[in-house]
Amino acid sequence: MGAIMLQGTGSDVGKSVLVAGLCRALANRGLRVRPFKPQNMSNNAAVTVDGGEIGRAQATQALACRVAPHVDMNPVLLKPQGDRTSQLIVRGQVRGTLAARNWREGRIGLLDDVLGSFERLCGDADIVVVEGAGSPAEINLRAGDIANMGFARAANVPVVLVGDIDRGGVIASLVGTHAVIAPEDAAMIRGFMVNKFRGDPALFADGMSAVAYRTGWTTLGIVPWIHAARRLPSEDAVVLERASPAAAGRRVIACPITPRIANFDDLDPLRLEPDVDLVMVPPGRPIADAAMIILAGSKATRADLASLREQGWDIDIHAHVRKGRPVLGLCGGYQMLGRSVSDPDGIEGPAGTSAGLGLLDIDTVLTGAKTVRQVGGEALGARFNGYEIHLGQTSGPDTARPLGRLDDGTPEGAIRADGLVAGSYVHGLLGDPAQRRAWLARMGATASGVDHGADVDAALDEIAEQLEQHIDVDALLDIAQTR
Repeated sequence: MGAIMLQGTGSDVGKSVLVAGLCRALANRGLRVRPFKPQNMSNNAAVTVDGGEIGRAQATQALACRVAPHVDMNPVLLKPQGDRTSQLIVRGQVRGTLAARNWREGRIGLLDDVLGSFERLCGDADIVVVEGAGSPAEINLRAGDIANMGFARAANVPVVLVGDIDRGGVIASLVGTHAVIAPEDAAMIRGFMVNKFRGDPALFADGMSAVAYRTGWTTLGIVPWIHAARRLPSEDAVVLERASPAAAGRRVIACPITPRIANFDDLDPLRLEPDVDLVMVPPGRPIADAAMIILAGSKATRADLASLREQGWDIDIHAHVRKGRPVLGLCGGYQMLGRSVSDPDGIEGPAGTSAGLGLLDIDTVLTGAKTVRQVGGEALGARFNGYEIHLGQTSGPDTARPLGRLDDGTPEGAIRADGLVAGSYVHGLLGDPAQRRAWLARMGATASGVDHGADVDAALDEIAEQLEQHIDVDALLDIAQTR
């Protein structure tokens, strides 16, 4: 059994995409491959068959391996719910809340959970492809690290370092990492690659030689800018900072970007539709002239409600409804649409009750066990398959008018009497082509009929093909076998 770990010179260098592509490339070679990320921080989560939570990227990487997602693929998941606090998920289940001030103490013992998950995966694979988090050059975080070199050395997994040339300074970031990390950590790095190159890779040959000369690491290749990567679900909110304006002539579906927005990959299937433009509205901009508004999930519903009001988006949403245009709330967005959201135990922040938008006759109380499960059913006369991850119970007159029903007959969500405002706890609701067609019909748009899951799978094959062409996969496999 072999293992290889991809670490980056920083966040958003493309590690998640490269691990997914590499997993598919190795699976296409007939190997039993498993993805692994010791520690992840993201509010975009996926649900495993046994009702556990893992990072969205690891679920995509499992798809690349053509296996079902498992909690061992991401044993530690941190879900930020405030500027200084995160919910701690260990092997798929909530283990409490960590604050920035007690993070070092709080992660004591987590390395044992991480190593246990890793060894179980190794027992069922020919090779495990591991993704680091952030950068090993963050030496201020090295003590007690379980995400990068702390894991690599404990598990004796060789490392390949990834640099992002698109952001500039890639030589300095690669060589600088070698310079600042401990010699024992640097010895774990056996090779490097450069990602997101635009143009002729031959133009950077001298740059690759310079890095290899100064570090002693093996050159594994230059990965071009891969456009298919845009078709994979994203779990990192940094992508929202690059939101683009709407194209002329298309109907706009607008989603405001709240501070604790979660599972915004629910909206990815809308990007397949040529008749609509998905616009993620950043703070400081109004929600203007949209054909439909979608409120995405939230890791801190009451805090995001307050932010929504600070931005004046509540005024925009009410004006939108008065024009006879539809609104859909998903999970936390569904809760925001009601009359009130109560958090009597202070689960997501200070205890208390917040007034909702009042567009649905419902109330939500954030109490009880967390609901984490895969679900299927029918809404608007069309099939859906997805999952639920939410706290709280929602009740009220509009729940007697459910948006849909689960396969076991349980009513799901709520819809207003005039049909303009609806809410659902189902993530992935818009993934099914027929379900998406039903929603687009409500705003007078036509649907493409493209299957989002099939499109993601095709994108993984395209990325794998690019990696086979541009990096030395055989050399990488040789490094993996040195564990």
